[in-house]
Amino acid sequence: MEVLNSEYRIKAVLGRLDVIIENENQRIGTDPDFDFKLSNAHKSRCLYELTMLFRASDRNDITAAHLDQLHALKAKLKLNERRVEAHMRAVRAVAELLKNAVRSADDDGTYSQEQFLVRADR
Repeated sequence: MEVLNSEYRIKAVLGRLDVIIENENQRIGTDPDFDFKLSNAHKSRCLYELTMLFRASDRNDITAAHLDQLHALKAKLKLNERRVEAHMRAVRAVAELLKNAVRSADDDGTYSQEQFLVRADR
């Protein structure tokens, strides 16, 4: 009975993880309202649950169906890694553009705030 319960729980967590990763892969870069923080929390929770379930299970009890599902998830996670990295590069590029725009605006030939400060040593 415990093996069946463990098998069911592994299947359920793998299914949830698959849905989360698929959703994230589809929405990264296309949905401006996508909540990375929430998605990552769900993904991390599933990975943690999966780790705990596999630690508690006998390696011989892992079915071929689970292995197939794990291999499919591994491929989706590789795609997810590439998409998240591309998104992070884009975020860094936009942040750099904004930083340079602010710096250019500050360097437009007007006086800086520091030039108006009264020094105590005078």
